Amino acid sequence: MMKKYLIYGILGLTALGCSSDKKSGAYDVADLQKQSSALSSDTALTEKIVKTADMKFRVKDVQLTKETLGKILRAEGGTIAEFNTHSVVIQNDKVKYSADSLLELISYRVEGLVVAKIPSEKLDDFTNQVTRMAVFIDEQSLKQDDVSLNYLSNQLKNKNKVEAVTQLNNSVSGKKISVAERSLALKDDLVDNKVNNLMTDRNVRYSTITLNFYQDNTVKKMIVVNDELSDYRPDFFKRFWLSFENGWSVFKEFILILANLWALIVLAVAGYFVFRHYRRKKLIA
Repeated sequence: MMKKYLIYGILGLTALGCSSDKKSGAYDVADLQKQSSALSSDTALTEKIVKTADMKFRVKDVQLTKETLGKILRAEGGTIAEFNTHSVVIQNDKVKYSADSLLELISYRVEGLVVAKIPSEKLDDFTNQVTRMAVFIDEQSLKQDDVSLNYLSNQLKNKNKVEAVTQLNNSVSGKKISVAERSLALKDDLVDNKVNNLMTDRNVRYSTITLNFYQDNTVKKMIVVNDELSDYRPDFFKRFWLSFENGWSVFKEFILILANLWALIVLAVAGYFVFRHYRRKKLIA
């Protein structure tokens, strides 16, 4: 009798297990369908095009061109991100102008650089205005980068990270520190992806254009101080008289040196005469 009830119990548990498996399987299929539909809605690709342009051209006046570019950019809703000018010296020479001054001649070229941000829809109009402003166009280029897929990838990764952080925060684990560290790492990645997408949005809205411009070579004349020290020496006759005076001073110093050495001189003269005396005796003998 006990065996009979035991068999009935096992059959009942098996039936319940099968029914629960079927329900869980149904739930899994439903969840997959929901995720699939959500993923298909999230993967709607939005076009993200980043435009960058470069121009190099010659102008009449670098400073005036910079001011004009600033006015045009403000009118178009753009801004100057970077600006600088510098002079490139082609040739430099100095010629005698007077006894204490020189005429310095400098041949140089002034160059300017402007890096600007401008609304993407107004980039073409802006480049056309710059072209009309230039005397001569050396180079002009436009580059378009499609970052749509990277943008979408960051969005989907952000969604996955949010879900992962939620699961980690709701999880019950004995290793609280490990869970907190993993959660923090996921949050940092989430922030990085969001910031990257914000930068992408800004770069899509505002195009970057780099403008290199220069003007014709210019010659500058300046009167400068003569720094050649040899030109400041006295004239010939003055130096001759100074040399004569200097020679007389040297001669007097030499006499003083001889006066200090009089004893040695006397010994040298006496030795000379003694040597001659003995030599003459040898010759006679």
